[in-house]
Amino acid sequence: MEVNEILRHVDHTLLLQPSTWEEIRQICDDAVKYQTASVCIPPSYVRQASEYLNGKMAVCTVIGFPNGYMTTKAKEFETKDAILNGAAEIDMVINIGWLKDRKYDLIEEEIRTLKAACGEKILKVIIETCLLTKEEKVTMCKIVTKAGADYIKTSTGFSTRGATFEDVELFAANVGEGVKIKAAGGISSMEDAERFLSLGADRLGTSRIIKIVKQEDASGY
Repeated sequence: MEVNEILRHVDHTLLLQPSTWEEIRQICDDAVKYQTASVCIPPSYVRQASEYLNGKMAVCTVIGFPNGYMTTKAKEFETKDAILNGAAEIDMVINIGWLKDRKYDLIEEEIRTLKAACGEKILKVIIETCLLTKEEKVTMCKIVTKAGADYIKTSTGFSTRGATFEDVELFAANVGEGVKIKAAGGISSMEDAERFLSLGADRLGTSRIIKIVKQEDASGY
C-alpha cells in the first residue's frame, strides 16, 4: 500500500494534557501537508484550529474523554459545543461501567442522543477494548450498529493498551452494514498501519505515522 493511501486514513492526533497551541498548530499544518483524514485535538482548541485551518482539514475532537463516565447530558452539551466551534467529527467514549452492569439500553440511548446532536457530522464510538471481555466487545458492535453511529473505535490511547489486530478482526466480523472501524493507540509502524487497514479498519488514530514520514522519533500515541 502506498504511503499516501495510508495517510488518507489517518486521524492525526494530539490529545496529551500539556498540549499547547503551538503544538496543535503544528499537527494542523502536518495534517494539511500530508493530507490525512482529519486532525484529532482537544475540545478546547477546536474553535482556534477550525479558524486556523479555514476548511483545509476536517477537525475531530473527543467527548467524555478519556473515562466516559460523565452524564449523557454533559456529553450532549460537549458535542453540541464542539460542533458549534467547528468540529466535523466527534469521538465519544462510552460509559464502561454501564456496559459491565449490562445497562445496554442506556448505552444505546446515549449513542443515539449524541448522534442526534451530531446530525450529518461523523460520530465515532470509543469502547476501550483493553477493559472489555470478548463478549462485551461483540455486544458493543451490535449496540453501535443499532444506535446508528458511523464508527466503532478501539481505544482512547489513555488506558492499558491501544488497538490490536485481534480486536479489529473481531469488529469486522460483528459490526453491521454501514458501521466503519477506527483503530487507535499504539500504531507504531507503517507495516502495522497497513495491516490494520487490510483487516478492516477505515481510520487510524495515531500521531506516530506522520512522525515516521517526517523521519522523527516515532514515540507517543
